Parts: sequence; structure tokens; C-alpha cells
Amino acid sequence: MGKKVVVGMSGGVDSSVAAYLLKEEGYDVIGVTMQIWQDEDSCRIEENGGCCGTSAVEDARAVAQAIGIPYYVMNFKQEFRSKVMDYFVKEYLAGRTPNPCIACNRYVKWQSLLKKSLALGADYIATGHYATVERLDNGRYTLHTAAGTVETTKDQTYALYNLTQDQLAHTLMPIGAYTKDRTRKIAEEANLPVAHKPDSEEICFVPDKDYAGFIERDTGRKFMPGNFVDETGRVLGQHRGIACYTVGQRKHLGIALGHPVFVKEIHPETNEIVLSENEALFSRTLAVQDLNFMAVPGIKGEERVMAKIRYNHQAAPAVIKMAGEDTMTCTFDDPQRAITPGQAAVFYRDGVILGGGTIL
Repeated sequence: MGKKVVVGMSGGVDSSVAAYLLKEEGYDVIGVTMQIWQDEDSCRIEENGGCCGTSAVEDARAVAQAIGIPYYVMNFKQEFRSKVMDYFVKEYLAGRTPNPCIACNRYVKWQSLLKKSLALGADYIATGHYATVERLDNGRYTLHTAAGTVETTKDQTYALYNLTQDQLAHTLMPIGAYTKDRTRKIAEEANLPVAHKPDSEEICFVPDKDYAGFIERDTGRKFMPGNFVDETGRVLGQHRGIACYTVGQRKHLGIALGHPVFVKEIHPETNEIVLSENEALFSRTLAVQDLNFMAVPGIKGEERVMAKIRYNHQAAPAVIKMAGEDTMTCTFDDPQRAITPGQAAVFYRDGVILGGGTIL
């Protein structure tokens, strides 16, 4: 019997093919779906579903049966509530834009699942992410982008930058070297029932994408209206509440000034939102904190990197340097649009993650 691996199965084609490939390679594979939904009514997933609804369980169980592996549902509701949902609400109320997938990956899909899996005697956990775990000559683990370059806009390593060395050491990503088309072809050839299941891209606990509505329902409080102001502080109109907006936003502002305006800054201390022309959204510099290093234990001096400031951002050349014990600055060669507090900045060199942190 090969080494034991627990595969996190979301009911989608990627994690299903990951489980299938590991079984074919001789691993002792166990399929697990993480039960994270809090309320079936408020987290109702549509027919094709995402990673947190009952359809995920049904599809994952069908795949496990098809490839002949044991399958279980594990309850991570408490961890998901405290590490993802509460964090999501807190960040929006503080005028920042969170990335719940990053938090979920670090604290639920890895920290909690890995702990339970190791307790069951597993050697690894595995996922269906398009990335590869690489151990460097310096002994450290890092993630390599699936296509070998970070210039792609659909790079899944971005949302995984916060994984620890111990987590990476116990992780397998068997589809990291494949394209999505190739993954679906493998699923077809293996007669997996999810071969043509569409991908789910919304935040799983806010399937209708109404983040502000979710926060009001979750907290039981109504947002306080405040002022839209220009860059000089002149009042332009009223906003609905700071949690309804994010930096760079143009649509659904609820204000007409006769020309396009965008959210430049959110000030929770004064309950004001600064609007500006698009040109004012560009900046060359940012700072990050809550750092996590992968390929290196830390940096000294300046480092040339490719930096991403959001999931679908085209990575851009930059220089990073430490500015404190847990703070780093990043200066881009060219100005970047809508650098957003609360999002992650992730730094790469030669297609692998050096590290990253949360934008201040």
C-alpha cells in the first residue's frame, strides 16, 4: 500500500482529477469534503454549485465511488466561521477589501484539514490547484506557478501565498502541470461524472455577490450613510455605507457627477469615501504587513521581483525591501491601478513565490 493522502474534494473537476491521478499512482487515497456552510438557506448553492453546498457533497461522493476510494464529510463550520466569515465582515466594516479565499486556504483547507488528516495517519493532503510544490536547494518549500510564469492573470498561487513551510511539506498538487483543458480530458477518459461541471467563481458564502447585504444580515445592523468627498474634502453627495464599496469601483456608486468617478480611498474613521478621476488611482508604492515567506526565510536589502496585487492582476516588475520587523515596502517600476488595502501583495522570482503580505 502506498502512502496515505487525504484529498480535499470540492465536487469540481479539478479536485476530482487530483484524487483520480493519485489513486492511479498508487497512493492510498481518501476523499474528504469540508463541511463549511453555516445555514443552507443563506448559503444556498445553485445547481452547478460551489465548494460549500450540498451539491458539492453529492458530486464528490459520486466521484469517490467511481474511482473506488473511501469518502467522508468533515465538519469545519466553526473554523470557517471564525477564520473566514468573521474576518470578511470585520475587514469590510474597517474600510478594507478582504480576500476570504486566502484566509480559507491557510486556516481551513490547510491548517484544519491537515491537522485532522495527520491525526488519521495520512502522510499528505492534496488539492486540485493549478500550482506545484517545489523544494529548493536551500531546503525551503515554495509554490511554482502552473505555467512556469506569473504573468498569467489566472494564477492560483496568489491565493496560496500564505501557506506555511510545514503545510507545504505535507501537500501534493497533482494537476499543477496540466492545463484546464487537459484536466477535463482526463476526467472524460476516466468517466468521472463531473467532467463537464462548470467552475464556480463566486465567494461560496455569498453566492449572490451581494456582499453588503450579507454583512447586514450577518451582523444585524444597518450601514450608516456618509459623505462622498473629492480629493480636497469637498462633499459631493451621500454614500450608503462604507462596506458597500471598494477601491477602484466605478459602477453602482449611486451618484451622478456628469463624468466617470471612482472610489480612491475609504476612511472609516470619518465615514467618508473619496472619489476621484481614474488617473488618480495609479500609484507606484505600497506597504504590506503580516508577512509570510516561502522561497526564502526573509530578505535583506532590496530584491527585484514580479508583484501581484490582486488575483487577476498582471504581475509587474517591482523592488521590495523590509521597512520593519513585519512590514515591507514595494515600489513598482510603473504605476499600478487601484492598490487596495486588505488585499494581498504576492512577490515572485523565477516563477516561484518569495513571499507576500496584506496591503496596508
